[in-house]
Amino acid sequence: MREPRSAGFWPLAIVFALFVLFMYGPMFVIFVLSFQGPEGGLTFPLRGFSLHWFRQLAEGLGTVDIGAAFRRSLAVGVVVMGLTVLLSVLAGLAFRKKLRGGNALFYVTVASLIMPSIIVSLGIGLQFRLLDGGIKWLLEAVGATETLENYGTALGLFTSALGAHLTWTLPFGLLIMFAVFNRFNPAYEEAARDLGATPWQTFRHVVFPLIAPSVIGVGMFGFTLSWDEIARTSQAIGDVNTLPLELQGLTSTVTTPAIYALGTVTTVVSFLVMAVAVGLAMALGRRSRQRGRVPS
Repeated sequence: MREPRSAGFWPLAIVFALFVLFMYGPMFVIFVLSFQGPEGGLTFPLRGFSLHWFRQLAEGLGTVDIGAAFRRSLAVGVVVMGLTVLLSVLAGLAFRKKLRGGNALFYVTVASLIMPSIIVSLGIGLQFRLLDGGIKWLLEAVGATETLENYGTALGLFTSALGAHLTWTLPFGLLIMFAVFNRFNPAYEEAARDLGATPWQTFRHVVFPLIAPSVIGVGMFGFTLSWDEIARTSQAIGDVNTLPLELQGLTSTVTTPAIYALGTVTTVVSFLVMAVAVGLAMALGRRSRQRGRVPS
């Protein structure tokens, strides 16, 4: 027989249900309202059911090129994901040994998490404007007049904006990898070296398969955090906009469910990335268990 529920179960269950509703209710409402008919509005009740607003979104929303903004966000998200994984894994490996100044380097790296995002963005934007001034002065000094006339700015998607996104994604990646390597058993590496494996072979065949699920998680964090980033991008993007910035701008000009359709598309992309990450982690876990079975 099952034990009876404690007196505090139902109050806690109600609080938890309200918390889940508060977290995911707005997303569900936007998802539902994006499927309204051509006469649909921004509030309930629904007026018809169709894909009309998704088709309008594909055709474009006035002067805003949603397709180009989507491609820019996707491209920078992939690059940020790759760099976050690479730098986090390398830093995790490096910090396994005692480093001179390692503590200071660690605190400097994670300090951006406690800085207001808009201040970080303003600082990066100012740095690159100063860099623009230095480059223009240098071009003028060497007499490169034609290059100077064609020079715009160093601010851009894969320069300042990329750096701004990394100040947000790298601390999370580093903290994850530090936690992983903190409980990593070095006996596996010692056994591989005893069997004659080189450092690269040890990492490829021993270390990486064991940390692969965590690496996938770091990649997922890197992409999703970059995909949704607004504040750190706003002052450091230059002359173009990412999809979240376009979405923010459209909230004051678009008064149709097309804005909800755009929100639904961006949310679906985030869920797809998470699903791929979970699927890869599960596949790696299954493969590891199969390798660990000893035939009878």
